[in-house]
Amino acid sequence: MTKVLDSNWSQLGVSAVTTGTVAALVSAAALAALAKAEGKGALQPLNATSHWVQGDAAAKVEAPTARNTLVGFATHHLSSVLWAGFFEAWLARNPPRSMWELLRDAFGMSGIAAAVDYGATPHRFTPGWELALSKKSMVGSYIAFAFGLAAGALVSARAREAGQAAWSETTPLLRG
Repeated sequence: MTKVLDSNWSQLGVSAVTTGTVAALVSAAALAALAKAEGKGALQPLNATSHWVQGDAAAKVEAPTARNTLVGFATHHLSSVLWAGFFEAWLARNPPRSMWELLRDAFGMSGIAAAVDYGATPHRFTPGWELALSKKSMVGSYIAFAFGLAAGALVSARAREAGQAAWSETTPLLRG
């Protein structure tokens, strides 16, 4: 029983990292595109995410720097993995039967993330995008995050299926 629980938690962790990484990359690309569309530097929203360490002035930094861009992206990535963990746990208990249900669930989780990020989190620990982007672009970034969660969940599910198929091929005694 303990091995099954350990395996489930381990799989949830792998799925969260996979889904969160895809969601982080999709939303970071959207953040860059939205910033450019507003006439700002492509890295400003990610640099702004480092404001929890560097202060609000990080949002004005347009160039790539380790102290802003690296810290900002690492923070964004870890946050995305956290939200993806909640999303993957939800999917494990409520598997979607269609792409529409997966998208609905991804948009629901993204909405919860936005509400927590900007409604329940102290300013210092928000994503900081409000320092670099308009509210319209911030909404766009959470829409991109939802699509990233859905895409990441698909990648994670495919990897899980491939891993299970490979494992069962190497253990013929377990095949019935």
